[in-house]
Amino acid sequence: MGRLSIEARDRYLGVREYERSLDRTDARNGFNGRDFVTRLGTLRVRVAWTRQRAFLPAGRLRLERRAAEVLLLIREAFLRGLSTHTVGRVVALVTEEPVSAQTVSRLTRDLDQAVAQFHQAPLPDGWRYLFLDGVSLRVRRLSGRKRVQLLVAYGVRANGTRQLLAFTRSTGESQAAWEGLLTDLYRRGLEGHQLQLVVTDSCAGLAAAFQTVYPRAAQQRCWVHKLRNLLGAARRRDHAAMKADAQAIYQAADRAEAVAQAQAFAHR
Repeated sequence: MGRLSIEARDRYLGVREYERSLDRTDARNGFNGRDFVTRLGTLRVRVAWTRQRAFLPAGRLRLERRAAEVLLLIREAFLRGLSTHTVGRVVALVTEEPVSAQTVSRLTRDLDQAVAQFHQAPLPDGWRYLFLDGVSLRVRRLSGRKRVQLLVAYGVRANGTRQLLAFTRSTGESQAAWEGLLTDLYRRGLEGHQLQLVVTDSCAGLAAAFQTVYPRAAQQRCWVHKLRNLLGAARRRDHAAMKADAQAIYQAADRAEAVAQAQAFAHR
């Protein structure tokens, strides 16, 4: 790559080294090493300079100061709860180049812009199913680790692929909190014209909010939550059999078989 840099400088000047020209307006000014951090380590490139500019090799694959994989490592380590100083040391173990705490802070600030763009992105109205739930996550704060409550919405297309559609911070799962999330989905384009089923837990606030924003869509209790409730009311030695019998209901090939399996489950 160093040779490519030299050739680029020669083309710019119009003469090779030790050749003379009365027309050129710039002059050679030596070389400088530039490091590019990749997932395989640090690559040092010899860069030719003139007094006015540098000549990065034209044949390089658009090397960045830090490759995308390293940027992902920095952000993922930070999101996992490591301090900015610790992240720098972890990256140094992989790339042999230390990363300052200031650099880590600058890179992670880009996440704020990405999150803002995510919340404003328009949504197509082709989603068939919605999964809604409140989740609790542990996050790092200056005062230590604490739990944060999130309201989350996943959409599922007709072909079975799913996508995170929205999430928001909340102090609980009240009707007002869920109405805020659902109204935002509606505002971004998910008006629910093709929405066939909404899967939720037994949260009363969520059920009420959904009747306000998407009153025509059918609702179903989440089977994961239902199974947890069933097993919580049974003896431990009966868990395997009860789980298998309950799964036979929703794994049935058609409605008739599902009804038969439900009746057998209730009888047993």
